[in-house]
Amino acid sequence: MPPFRILLLFFALSQLNGLQAQSGPNIPPQMDPRLLEIGRAPSAERIEADIRRLVSFGTRHTLSDTLSDTRGIGAARRWIKAEFERISKDCGGCLEVFYQRSLVPAEGNRRFTEDTWVVNVVAVQRGSQYPNRYVIMSGDIDSRVSDPLDGVSDSPGANDNASGMAGALEAARVLTKYKFPTSIIYTGLSGEEQGLFGGKHMAEVAKAEGWEIIGLLNNDMIGNIEGIDGVIDNSSFRIFSEPTPATADERLRTWNRFYGGEVDGPSRQLARYIARLTEQYMDNLKPIMIYRLDRFGRGGHHRPFNDQGFPGVRIMETHENYHRQHQDLRTEDGIEYGDVIEGVNFEYAAKLTAVNAITLAALAWAPPPPQGLMIGGAVEPSTQLEWEMVDDPNLAGYKVYWRETTAPQWQYSRFVGKVSAYTLENIIIDNFLFGVAAVGKDGNESVVVYPTSLISRRRN
Repeated sequence: MPPFRILLLFFALSQLNGLQAQSGPNIPPQMDPRLLEIGRAPSAERIEADIRRLVSFGTRHTLSDTLSDTRGIGAARRWIKAEFERISKDCGGCLEVFYQRSLVPAEGNRRFTEDTWVVNVVAVQRGSQYPNRYVIMSGDIDSRVSDPLDGVSDSPGANDNASGMAGALEAARVLTKYKFPTSIIYTGLSGEEQGLFGGKHMAEVAKAEGWEIIGLLNNDMIGNIEGIDGVIDNSSFRIFSEPTPATADERLRTWNRFYGGEVDGPSRQLARYIARLTEQYMDNLKPIMIYRLDRFGRGGHHRPFNDQGFPGVRIMETHENYHRQHQDLRTEDGIEYGDVIEGVNFEYAAKLTAVNAITLAALAWAPPPPQGLMIGGAVEPSTQLEWEMVDDPNLAGYKVYWRETTAPQWQYSRFVGKVSAYTLENIIIDNFLFGVAAVGKDGNESVVVYPTSLISRRRN
């Protein structure tokens, strides 16, 4: 273990010992050493090998060849499925690997020339306690060039999005060495460049079958460090998230107007969670929360999940290079166009894969979040919070968070134990925003929940 990590772990343990000495033995640890291990585990060499293999199929366009063993999206998705099956074999069959198909008609879809099967590749690491509760990491299988209908020309898609697909494979290799109470899904989604069809189908299936999705991490372009703006940066990344659910009804909109929460929806809380874990467990990597669903006027595969009301974010590089996105392979005026392997930094892709892996693990180890969170304290000196406790053997208790109304991240927190109500004395409700997270005995926390109803009675 590097000296810095040893010191960090020593500090965490010393803090824990101090807290226990002051408050008894029930304070959970401040860090989980397993997440330090997971953060170091993704291999740039394995990711490079996977990206090169995906590029070798020539094109992975949704309308490309599906029968060839060496070229086209059919060969690519068969290889991805076989790779997930290989990973599953190494962990004693711990993954359920399958295709997920939907037929997209050409009629009414301008980016399809004929009825086309859009096929996702899915690998489920089933949770031991909450098998129908999921955290998901996705990459996109397909690629494209300048013409969105061109399924024949070479379309390497090295960064967009072999990098994200390789990241999902590598996260599976890392996390299948561990067991979790909550299920983890690693998936390659198809049809993204034609209109987010693979994600749309999976989100519809999840809704119809009653999946409890606690977070989708959409990885779309995680390997480029040379921006169109001339900046070279391998030490930051962006997290895009919508502020409130697209499915918000009039009651929630009214709540947000009068009681706050305009930037506190589940997807925004997921973004804060990722940022906090990155700062805690990753070295020299700055998370940048972008308060927007996606890039300006553009879209990604987390959006169909958001459309169904599921929390989801996009994780990607900070500085994009548009010469390498959706371009025919060519050189014009001394500028090389095309999404080729030379444009990918494998070490950077490994770092962003690590961000995903620690997030998936922390969420999958954490107890379920508090339910039915209520708040009160108008014209009073203190703020009251009440919630429903969850019956979970790993639950150590709850942590109350609060922040100033203009702060992007939670600033203050207090572990309050295994209780279902707490009063923040002399913390005036008008001046802060509040939330509550469940904390496991291993220190891992759920995503913070924001209150969306009022306490109907005054607590004594």
